[in-house]
Parts: sequence; C-alpha cells; structure tokens
Amino acid sequence: MPRGDKSSYTDKQKRQAEHIEEGYERRGVSNREAERRAWATVNKETHGGKKSGSGRGTREDHSPSRKGGELGGKASASRPAAARSRSAKKAARTRKRRAA
Repeated sequence: MPRGDKSSYTDKQKRQAEHIEEGYERRGVSNREAERRAWATVNKETHGGKKSGSGRGTREDHSPSRKGGELGGKASASRPAAARSRSAKKAARTRKRRAA
C-alpha cells in the first residue's frame, strides 16, 4: 500500500478527518496543512487505519481534539494576562476534577 493511501480507514475516520480539515481551513490554515493535521489527529485518536467490526482495536483517545481547543490563538493572545491566567487556572481545576 503506497504512502497516503486511505483505503484502510473506516468511513467514520474519513468523515472525522474531513470535519477536522474544514475546521482548520475556516481558521485560515492552508489546504495541504489542514489535511495533514486532520489525518494526524485522526491517527492519534483512533490509532491509525482500522477495519470496522465489533470489538476490534483499542478505545479512542480524544485528548488531541481537546488540546487543539485549549491552545488558543490570536484571540487568546489579545486578552490581558490576568484574564488568560484565570482561564488557565480554571481549566486546570476542571481537568483535575475530571481525573479524580
């Protein structure tokens, strides 16, 4: 199978990648970079291409999606330092509660 061949991915994984790619493109990322990031995210979440079927493979890990939302960007950088700090502390408390 040549590099970049997506035939081993399930329909759901392909839909996920398309959705993630659209989100990146809306935020101004180039088409190629958006596609690369989308497939990297799908691979990390679902552990690569999988054949569908009940009970096959490992559980999905959605932490890469959460990480993307937490990183922020221009909007976050334009906020005052105190506001960013408050948000970071609140997010840390939430993560700590979920882990417990």
